[in-house]
Amino acid sequence: MARPKQFDPEIAVDQAMEVFWRKGYAATTPQDLTDALGIGKGSLYNAFGSKHALFEKALHRYRDSQALALVELVGESGPVKVRLRKVLRLLAETDLADPDRRGCMAVNAAAERAGVDEVATELVRRMFDRTEDAFRALVEEGQRAGEIAPGRDPAALGSLLLNTVVGLRILARVAEGPERLTRVIDATIDSL
Repeated sequence: MARPKQFDPEIAVDQAMEVFWRKGYAATTPQDLTDALGIGKGSLYNAFGSKHALFEKALHRYRDSQALALVELVGESGPVKVRLRKVLRLLAETDLADPDRRGCMAVNAAAERAGVDEVATELVRRMFDRTEDAFRALVEEGQRAGEIAPGRDPAALGSLLLNTVVGLRILARVAEGPERLTRVIDATIDSL
């Protein structure tokens, strides 16, 4: 007779996401995961198959919780440039307030795993695509409202905004304060 699971796999994925987000994939050991999840290595592998399979689940969880929240923020109502500035400032403030300075798990995964992990690379690419598409749509809205010049390429500006977010998330990991991030945000919004 099989023993019942002594842990909730959904909670375990959340806990694993926090470990991978803080330490990265390579620096996270199976022992780190078993300590965080409060389970033995056998239970870890029985439940998730491998460290990498758990990392994939953690990236999916991150996408479902954090990355989608950014897209929702972009979709709020109000003047486009005001919304964009609000989103960028919120990201910077959130990152600066994090005592672990984890940044963005998707950006971290891209920096660490791109080119060596096809699954993680593709998942992060899709997260970035979704974010860029939301920015492009917001630029188009701003063009229709007369806030952004109609001759500007919405796809290019969406890419610029995605690049700004990625850069902000990295800068925030080492920033001593908000000054540099604020300059980047202001320059980006002013360039639109």
